[in-house]
Amino acid sequence: MKYTTLPHTNIKVSKICLGTMTFGEQNTEVDGHQQLDYALEQGVNFIDTAEMYAVPARAETCGSTEKILGNWFKKTGNRDKIVLASKIAGSGPYTAHIRSTGFSKEAITEAIHGSLKRLQTDYIDLYQLHWPERPVNCFGVRDFPYQTATQWQDNFAEILESLQDFIKEGKIRYIGLSNESPWGTMRYLEESKTKNLPRMLTLQNSYSLLHRSYEAGLSEISLRENIGLLVYSPLAFGVLTDKYLTGSPKDSRVGLYPDFCRRYTSEQSVKAVKKYAALAQKYGLTLAQLSLAFVNQLPFVTSNIIGATKLNQLKENIGSINIDLSQEILDEINTIHALIPNPAP
Repeated sequence: MKYTTLPHTNIKVSKICLGTMTFGEQNTEVDGHQQLDYALEQGVNFIDTAEMYAVPARAETCGSTEKILGNWFKKTGNRDKIVLASKIAGSGPYTAHIRSTGFSKEAITEAIHGSLKRLQTDYIDLYQLHWPERPVNCFGVRDFPYQTATQWQDNFAEILESLQDFIKEGKIRYIGLSNESPWGTMRYLEESKTKNLPRMLTLQNSYSLLHRSYEAGLSEISLRENIGLLVYSPLAFGVLTDKYLTGSPKDSRVGLYPDFCRRYTSEQSVKAVKKYAALAQKYGLTLAQLSLAFVNQLPFVTSNIIGATKLNQLKENIGSINIDLSQEILDEINTIHALIPNPAP
């Protein structure tokens, strides 16, 4: 395994992070514990979860992933071996079953206490805001929704003050963002600098061969401000794997949740996938290996969050850390990207 550090800390984290959003939906607790055991054996010490998991978000499974993790911590005593990240859900119609109060002090208090209880731990190492309260272009939305841009409140400092209280209490150690925009990221950093408030250390956004829009503005912020990218969906919900080249297996995410994954199965996305698959084959790699290795070596990436529903998939994904892509392969990747840029917003 290769390791980096969380920016502005001395906390060492594996370059591969285990994502757990399938635990409690596509994966049972037994499956989840098996994945956790294997990942730890391979040197993975970074685990990401969220209060809203499993995905898709449903009232029936809300919090189930954290419960599965908590039971693993209790069974194995491995809490001190893990850098644990979780997230508070933002407001929205698909999480109305959790709460509708956004990132108010009361909401943050309820969310942190709930996660700590389910995770059976006294603290969370990295606590993240799952998505902004204001309208932004993410989750398949390509352009900024300026029509609704007035629907927001300037509560950045208030949110940081609330999180600061829990840092002082020792219930969370550090904080980060997720699905945030360049403007929002810089606003949080500005409030931290001018008001001596806790600093956002990381940004968990989607990034893959099909969705490289992070490079348009956020990558420079990552490098200049030292805010690390935690990549999610590096395999585009599994579309960037060999199993989709001949159709969508019924038990896959695309097969089970087609509407959820539509941006990765558009005509342009399929064209790009075929080109990347041919490139991988040319160099004796699987499509997943090519896709993950590309992300692993990006200079603004702190950790690559991989997930799997089957253990053999997890083994391949973690093994990508040992693959270094030559400049020749990188040039060919960028040639494809120039032809079909960001087909999955």
